Amino acid sequence: MFHYAILINTFAVLIGSFAGIGLKRNIAERYREILFLAVGLLTLGIGTKMALKSEEFLVVLGSLAVGGLIGEWMDIEGKLGRFANLVEKSQGETLFVKGFISASVLFLVGPMTIIGSVNIGTVGKADLILIKSLMDGISSVVLGSIYGLGVTLSAVSVFIVQGLLVIFAGQLSFLSQPVFLNDFTGVGGLMILGIGIRMLKLRELKIGNFLPALVVVVLLDWVRLAVMGG
Repeated sequence: MFHYAILINTFAVLIGSFAGIGLKRNIAERYREILFLAVGLLTLGIGTKMALKSEEFLVVLGSLAVGGLIGEWMDIEGKLGRFANLVEKSQGETLFVKGFISASVLFLVGPMTIIGSVNIGTVGKADLILIKSLMDGISSVVLGSIYGLGVTLSAVSVFIVQGLLVIFAGQLSFLSQPVFLNDFTGVGGLMILGIGIRMLKLRELKIGNFLPALVVVVLLDWVRLAVMGG
């Protein structure tokens, strides 16, 4: 959990988001709006590219449907929001809350998180997480300039989730296989697409409630393979 690459990734998000907050104070509102739109459009592009890597779209659809229902029942986004409100000492869906949830999902649902963490835990290779650290650092500058301090809290998510993946890497190494990774990436891509839609203010989507889909997709692919094998 305390592997140096995980710590670097965590501090990259912190430093980048603080840099973005400093940038925000020196940029006029109309320029921030353009920056916001640019990031929203890029997020749509990243999400679409990831979604197209799916091998079984029915599995992806089933995962999002079942996972979304579970997340809605558990009110995951609401609980994440209340945690962020507690930290900020605020109420409701503030910019801080949106920044925390959007940045956490963006930094954690991609394939580099899974493969990179598993590689550290199994063979000690940190190259993917180090590359991801650079990417997350740059992204957090932009997100920090848009959402402010909420993005810094996502560093906690990065540290905990990637740290746990490293600890349990031996049991999760199968997730690096394309048969599981591609559909996992597809589900994550559609969630990122949802973040883009939210950033562009096209519709308010509770993306946090779809987090269980990342577990459901693995289970459905396992069932699919078991049935095919039988």
